[in-house]
Amino acid sequence: EPDVTIVSGLKDMVVFEGDDVTFRCQVSHENARDVEWKLQDVALQNNEMNEISVEKGKIHTLTLRKVTEQDIGTITFRVGPHMSTA
Repeated sequence: EPDVTIVSGLKDMVVFEGDDVTFRCQVSHENARDVEWKLQDVALQNNEMNEISVEKGKIHTLTLRKVTEQDIGTITFRVGPHMSTA
């Protein structure tokens, strides 16, 4: 299985409280496994507040819905040993 790397990393975002924000990270291969999103070192799950998806097979997205002050912090995307933060 080829080593999946990060082609295009996360970008820092500034949003207003109550807005949605989307983070995108592009990887080198489709169907990447061992992928994880974190906010302040807490693993995020796909639910009504966090939408985690994959577009076109390689672009992993995380949308945080109706952000609050508690959502301030570092977002981390990890695939295998590779990481990107914003």
